[in-house]
Parts: sequence; C-alpha cells; structure tokens
Amino acid sequence: MGCAAEPGRGTAKVESWEPFTVEVAGVQEPVKLVEEYNFDDHTTSDVRVCFKLIDEQPEWFSCHSSVLSQNSKYFTDRLGQNDIGFRSNSCIEIECPRAKYDHYVKMLKLMYLPGESVVDSFDSVKSALGVLRASNLLGCELVTKGCIAYIEAASRDENEEERILEVARSLGSDAVSLLARLHAPSADAVKNVFISAIRFATCMETPFPPFLDDPKTSAQEQIDFMIHEDDETALVTMDEDVRSVVQEGTTKLLSRLRTGFDLLATEFDQSPDLAERGILSSLADIDWSNLLAKIEMMHAFVSGWSEISDHILSVIQDKKYSSGLWAVKAKLIKVTGKALDAVGYGTVVIPASSRVHLLKTWLPYIQMTKRLLDENSKDETSLQMDSDMCQNIESAIVSMVLALPSDDQADILSEWMKNAEQFRYPDLTEAFEGWCYRTKTAKRRLVGGLNGSSNPTVSL
Repeated sequence: MGCAAEPGRGTAKVESWEPFTVEVAGVQEPVKLVEEYNFDDHTTSDVRVCFKLIDEQPEWFSCHSSVLSQNSKYFTDRLGQNDIGFRSNSCIEIECPRAKYDHYVKMLKLMYLPGESVVDSFDSVKSALGVLRASNLLGCELVTKGCIAYIEAASRDENEEERILEVARSLGSDAVSLLARLHAPSADAVKNVFISAIRFATCMETPFPPFLDDPKTSAQEQIDFMIHEDDETALVTMDEDVRSVVQEGTTKLLSRLRTGFDLLATEFDQSPDLAERGILSSLADIDWSNLLAKIEMMHAFVSGWSEISDHILSVIQDKKYSSGLWAVKAKLIKVTGKALDAVGYGTVVIPASSRVHLLKTWLPYIQMTKRLLDENSKDETSLQMDSDMCQNIESAIVSMVLALPSDDQADILSEWMKNAEQFRYPDLTEAFEGWCYRTKTAKRRLVGGLNGSSNPTVSL
C-alpha cells in the first residue's frame, strides 16, 4: 500500500547538534554531527515513514534519511535497499497495530533529540515501555538506552514490573540494569533487613518516640508477611543471629511491660488515659509477636510471661483500678491466652509444677475479669471480649488441666466447683469428667499394667 496523501501531525524541533558525548545508564555514547532538522518537516525531508494501520488509512511522516540511518539499524538496512535507496520522497512502510501507534510516533520524534533529552521526554513507565518495544524492534540503540534509563529510575507498580519482565526477555544484556530491582537480594541482605525490622518492631532502641508507632506497626506487618512459609524464609528465620535478636527483643518487650506496671500508679494519677495507652501499647507489641511461633521460640515468651505474672497481677488487681483500665485487663487475658495455648497443646513443654503455677496464677483473674466484663457488657458501649478468643482459652485450660498429675487436677477442679456458681467461665466440665473416669479406673489400670500377664486385656 502506498503512503497517504496528507502528512501526520506533530513536530519536534531539535537544535543544531555539535559533536558531544552523552552518558546514558553509565555508558558513554558518541553522537555524530548531523544537520539541523525538524521532525515531520516535509520541506527538507527526503524520506517518508508510513505506519500501516490494519483496516485504517495509513499515516506517514516526513523524515530525514541521515537521522534515521544514524539512529536505527532497521532504517539503515531499509534505506540501503534498492527499492528505496535515497531517492527523494521514498517511503518506508511499517505495519503498526493501532495500540502501538503513539509509541512508534514518539520513537521517531526521539530520534531527533539529543541523547540526554530522551530520558526527560517520558512521563510514565507505560509510555517508556511502549517506546522501548518499538525502539528495540527497530534497532534504535540510543532511544532504547534512554527508555531503559527512565524505567530503571522511575517508580512502578506490580503490573508494570510484569510488563518489564516481558520486554526484558528480548533485550539481552541491556536488561541488566532494568531488572536490578526485580532480582532477589542475597541471603545476607535479607537477614540484615530482617534483623533491623525485628529490632524496630520490638522497640529495642530506647527511648522509642510515639510518632514512630505507625512505622513500627508497618514493620510488624511486613515481618508477618516475610515469615510466610517458604524455603527462603526458613533459611533466615532459623539463623542463629536472627534467633538471638528475637530472644533479645522478647526480653526487652517483657521488661518494658514490667517497668510500665511499676510506673502505673504514678502515671495513672497524672493522666489515666495516657497511662492506659502506654500499657496497651506494650501489650500490643507482645501480643503481635507471631514470629516466636514461626521460629519455635514460644518457650522464651512463656517463661518470661510466667516470671512477670505475679507482679503484673499484684498491680492490676489493686483496688485503685477496680473500676477502670478495662482495656488493659482484657488485653492481659488475651496475651495470657497465647501462653496457655502454647502450653496446653504442647508447643511449649514445661514441668508440671510450672504448669500448675501458671494456671493457679491466672485462672482466678480470668474468672473474675470475665465476669465483670460480662456484667458491664449490658451497656452496648462497654468493652466486650471476643467469643472465639474465650473459647480458645477455655479449651487450652481444659487441655492443661487434663495433662496435670491427678492430685493437681483434683486441687484445681475442687476450687473450680466451689466457685462454679459465681464464675461460669471457664467451663471445666470436660476436665472434671476426664478426672472422674481416670480416678475410678486408675487402680485397675495401674495394677493391670504392672501384672500384664494376669490381665492381658488391660494396659496403661
């Protein structure tokens, strides 16, 4: 098909080019001396470029063979063919889908610009990618490098990065800088960032300014994302340096909470709301730490929580706070639930005496606080405990009771039944039934186990 009769719109003025060297993406490119030309100037052009649009009228632009051949291998080859040569008004036809038309036109315009101006001509990654596809196909090296330099430096979203990967496959060695952001970092780099994030998320650098609460929350969220199960994450989370920092962070969080309770009386007198927010912030940091379970370090949390439990309860149960600090009281139950869950289901193994101490320390508090919160819940504006959380804590307590020596079970169940009418939570009926069954059959089972030959049907 021949070229259309009317020229396309748009011109790009270039200044006279003097010999100079332009550096694009770290590579110095010599630029040849050419005449001063305007893009799409039919008065001085000696060749036309025609974009053939499917099922549409083709469009053509007045160009200059010296500019085209200097900047494009494709045009150099075409202009050297016998059917075109350098005859005046020769026409080079290029098939072009409508969706790519603007990119091809922009590419032609960029051939008329000095190398350092190519990068500055883009305003979006989408446009630069479109031009990059066109310039790569037509062998426009300087334009291609300008596109790569822009894309490498510009911000981009995930969809654009997928398109960059598609284009990069055809670029060969030129794609190295383009893909630098997409390459996975080294294991050491990941570990260093991970450790820094843990230190930040656990407020290990003291004092920790309140205005950093949002970045701290973001760090916690990203750590949760990073510890999602995969091979690379496992290599980092099981690293001894990481585990050491997590241990240190856990100790600091628990220490900060204890200090907060030490100062609570004074701060509560000055500003009850501010004092409550401070304690809640520390509890929220401790409650967040999903990392401990992922790297099998819940023992550090359970041990630390057991150590400070008596002190925390001695403070929070002071008559001074009998009618306040409900959010703190409820949060204490939630955090304690993490410890009870870990012990009750065997994630953390501690001696029976420690399990008994943990239960006897927290069970009365949980019973009383839950009852008071339930009574207050008649007011719709009052704090209410999450039902799923309460069910999980109840199940964990039942499991813990059933795993205790029989006499310890009896002690806890006896106390629970004395107060069952007053405190209906937690319901230890299942544990009581299990204890009754074991008590009735204990002697028979034990004897049968010791004298298996006389009663082979009974075993421990």
